[in-house]
Amino acid sequence: MTDLETPVAAPRAPALRRAAPALLGYAAVRALGLLALAVWSGARGKSAYTLLTARWDSLWYTRVAGLGYGYEVRLPNGDVHSDLAFFPLLPWLERLLHALTPLSYGGAGFTVGLLASLAAAWGIFAVADFVYGARVGLCAVLLWAALPVGVVQSMAYSESLFTALAAWSLYAVLTGRWVGAGALAALAGLTRPVGLAVVAAVWAAGVVSFVRDRSGGARERGEKHDPGARIDEYAPEPSSAPHARRTPPTTGAPGTAHAPRATRTPSALGCAPASGAPPWRRALGMLLAPVGAAAYVLWVGRRTGRGPLGYLDVQAGWRNGFDGGYAFARFVGDKFTSFPSALAGAGLAVGVGVLLWLYVTGVRQRQPLPLLVYTGVVVALALCASSYFGSKPRLLMPAFPVLLPLARALARARTRRSVLVTTVLAVASAVYGAFWLNGSGPP
Repeated sequence: MTDLETPVAAPRAPALRRAAPALLGYAAVRALGLLALAVWSGARGKSAYTLLTARWDSLWYTRVAGLGYGYEVRLPNGDVHSDLAFFPLLPWLERLLHALTPLSYGGAGFTVGLLASLAAAWGIFAVADFVYGARVGLCAVLLWAALPVGVVQSMAYSESLFTALAAWSLYAVLTGRWVGAGALAALAGLTRPVGLAVVAAVWAAGVVSFVRDRSGGARERGEKHDPGARIDEYAPEPSSAPHARRTPPTTGAPGTAHAPRATRTPSALGCAPASGAPPWRRALGMLLAPVGAAAYVLWVGRRTGRGPLGYLDVQAGWRNGFDGGYAFARFVGDKFTSFPSALAGAGLAVGVGVLLWLYVTGVRQRQPLPLLVYTGVVVALALCASSYFGSKPRLLMPAFPVLLPLARALARARTRRSVLVTTVLAVASAVYGAFWLNGSGPP
């Protein structure tokens, strides 16, 4: 029997107690951000609550929650901004919470955002803990909380909800829970257009698992006389599989040594436990994954009378599309035409370079395939969109696996240094978030 067919029980979902330090740290960082926003807004005579619940996209979501779809704005230049551009899961939850509580639609969206952000933090911890260990998981959560645009995690926006669904779907893939992964991917597809990234991750892992099944069966037939010959082929490095050390040994006879139970850990090609799931579960998970996004896109096409591509026409009305990054590159290049704006252009170029470097570092560190596919699609869709350049930091926020190389570095540092770095980042994020939301904010 080859290692690919060794039955291995997937680890249980992380207990709340194990994730508690990360969740408490996340809550502390976000509370600091909200406090800074309240103080800054109060000094300017503005309402922090209004900034969080009743501006930009949050207004579109609450309108859909209260009145349903059908609202559009026609601009003087002929563009048509339709609410069909906004996916329905967040408005549905706002409507449900509004019906069950005294909260307004905006307050319901704010509550959903807060709860979803905690679920997202837990999901990020679960993924990072499974791949690299609890300390890296804690650092990943704190880094995500302290992003410069982290204040969006506390707004009536859909980013937190989407990140929560995506993170837990990825965790389900990594631990071989295929039906759950597909169902969560379907819900992510009802939340934002970038739900395509979660679908791609589930499908990539599923295809690889089926290919491994076929190659594993062929290898077994060729190694009948040496069942243990290849069992260590996929043995992880100790530093990359802390959960393997947490696996209890099998119980032997009294007085005998305990042989460690065979374990499998994520590799750059996917997750080993996933290949142990029954084929029908994997197939069902893969079939479920695109259902949410496909259902909404087809519904929009029928409502607009423009067929399966009707949603693309809706996005075109917002001057939003995919051009391979040409418009964004031209936007950055135009910044270098004068000196003051050249500084902003240089900052944008450096930021994109760091982002791509972190992704390549994740590839070199052999992150599991589902994480690489998910991150790659999120980054590509964010950077290559043809409009709303000021929204790109917000659109990149769900790409949390790109933070894992930084989290690993932070986890290896001494505790005092890690605390200092995290504190500085949290304070900077709080100040910038308050400044940003009282100014141009996230369009």
